[in-house]
Amino acid sequence: MEIVIESRAGLCPLICKPGEKILFAGLRAGLTLPYDCATGTCGQCKARVRSGEVETIWPEAPAFAKLQPDKGDVLMCQTRAVSDCVVRVQANVKICETGPRPRYGSGRLRGLERLTSDVMHFELVLNEPMRFHAGQFVVLTAPGIDGARAYSMLNHAPEVGTLELVIKKKVGGGLSEWFFEADRADTELEVFGPLGRATFRPDEDRDLLCIAGGSGIAGILSIIEHASSSGHFQAHKGRVFFGVRTLSDAFYLDRFSRLVAKSEGALDVVLAVSHEEVATPQHPQFSAIQIAHGFVHDVANQRLETDCSSLTSFVAGPPPMVDGAIRVLIGHGVPPTQIRYDKFG
Repeated sequence: MEIVIESRAGLCPLICKPGEKILFAGLRAGLTLPYDCATGTCGQCKARVRSGEVETIWPEAPAFAKLQPDKGDVLMCQTRAVSDCVVRVQANVKICETGPRPRYGSGRLRGLERLTSDVMHFELVLNEPMRFHAGQFVVLTAPGIDGARAYSMLNHAPEVGTLELVIKKKVGGGLSEWFFEADRADTELEVFGPLGRATFRPDEDRDLLCIAGGSGIAGILSIIEHASSSGHFQAHKGRVFFGVRTLSDAFYLDRFSRLVAKSEGALDVVLAVSHEEVATPQHPQFSAIQIAHGFVHDVANQRLETDCSSLTSFVAGPPPMVDGAIRVLIGHGVPPTQIRYDKFG
């Protein structure tokens, strides 16, 4: 089917594969379609069907509550065409010539490991290697589960055959409960990616500031890993604020400790614990980690300098935390154009 994307920048025709989501077809073709989560939660890929026939893939997607279906509103990430269509998008849609384009693939689950009572590390061994920027994510689909879910990679290399990912258990979350209820090793998942614009590039001549909550730390870890391996901390500083509820909810501190040590003073990591007062434990994984009490955006607000205009900042986590962190960053002078995030809710 041919889909014509009508936007402020003009008309962009593209070809959809049978059964393909309109958003994925556009991104695969290199179009700069608007989106954040790409899974039906955020509502950023809202569009209006001007002509043609479409069908909805997952009617229960949370962001449908924001639409006016009687006027033809759809979520492009949950809509496929059943005829040629014209779709109106309130954005400037163009062809993006830089970066790896997302594509379809699959992989098998390996290395599943409980990190806390409700957080699990897992690996996806891909059928074909993938290139991606640090900070990007993929969309996964599991057999028998309605809808897809977005997960940020925590590893990074020029090209990888295995994605390292982390999932937090959510009550009522179809895919997260699927992961936690049985041993899923060797299960094959469908994957689409890479996706996301909250990315780090080593040629940027700026210090880094990262604020993350819960499993949002995955993409931040990928960014810090890439900054470290590319030598960025030889000439620049980095600060990471990682928010959890209790000390027992923290994870990947051993990785951050190694990165702090490798940076030779250029990288600081602060663990913000919101629901208990704690002192720094006498354990090797905490040797290079500072601990503070409070919500992560409040801790960052207290510890940041008045003028942070020279920083590039990355934010990841639950939507309320992301909103609070953005307010803090703007209040400290970080230019909005240097605040990068992908909202998954």
